[in-house]
Amino acid sequence: MKKLLFLLILVASGSIFAQNKLPEFLVGTWLSEDQSTYEHWDKLSSTSMKGYSYQIKNGEIKVNEYLDLVQRKDGTFYIPSVIGQNNGNPVEFKLISSDSSFIFENKAHDFPKKICYKKLSSTEIFVEVLGDKNKGFSYKMKKREPLAEVRNEKSTTDNPNYDKDLAEKLKGDDYGMKSYMFVVLKTGTNTTTDKKYIDSCFTGHMGNIGRLVEEGKLIVAGPFGKNSLTYRGLFILNVSTKEEAEALLKTDPAVNSGLLAYELISWYGSAALPEYLEASDKIWRKKF
Repeated sequence: MKKLLFLLILVASGSIFAQNKLPEFLVGTWLSEDQSTYEHWDKLSSTSMKGYSYQIKNGEIKVNEYLDLVQRKDGTFYIPSVIGQNNGNPVEFKLISSDSSFIFENKAHDFPKKICYKKLSSTEIFVEVLGDKNKGFSYKMKKREPLAEVRNEKSTTDNPNYDKDLAEKLKGDDYGMKSYMFVVLKTGTNTTTDKKYIDSCFTGHMGNIGRLVEEGKLIVAGPFGKNSLTYRGLFILNVSTKEEAEALLKTDPAVNSGLLAYELISWYGSAALPEYLEASDKIWRKKF
């Protein structure tokens, strides 16, 4: 009986692990077999990967799409944001299989409906992009040295001002970029007219902003002008996952009271963004 129980635990834990794993074999830079398109992936955390697809023409890099792989409570998702499509909005594809291939699916999307990655070897992967009735296209990609072609062409994109120590401190990628969470604050569902209560919540809201800035978690904050969307303001949080962002927002009294609600969007921006905070602390004369 004890042996059976032990086996059941192993099977269960193995199943959970299989459901939660990310295709970490993608980390690195890949070139399609027709030599036209590159794909680069970085692992940001145990639950998050970020990538982008690009082409190189005359030593210049042109990004085609930004890619996210994230694990959430509701599953693992492949999230592309294609330049010039869907108004720049990301589309989510949920992981449905990770046996021999990592297969991500969104049946409601027009094309593709499935995106599949399969590891053939440590230096080669197979990619399928499929629509209705599994019709679409596929190709192989081989691992390459990051940006080797750009360097070989002696491109002017090489940065003579590159500061390795600063780049590592700010945790930027090869392009000096990193992931943040963009927060749109909007009017919440609490319609109380108790002015004393509202003032108390928003006093706590401002104090919480100051605390998060001090901790290096909040990089940008500010109110919107009057608008018809009930949008009140924005945060850019120095975290890369929705779960981390929500944990920080739960410390805001105005959010907890329902006076403010929020929307979260993953944002890819300059890793140097936090550096402006030192200057911002030298130019104000009055606190809010």
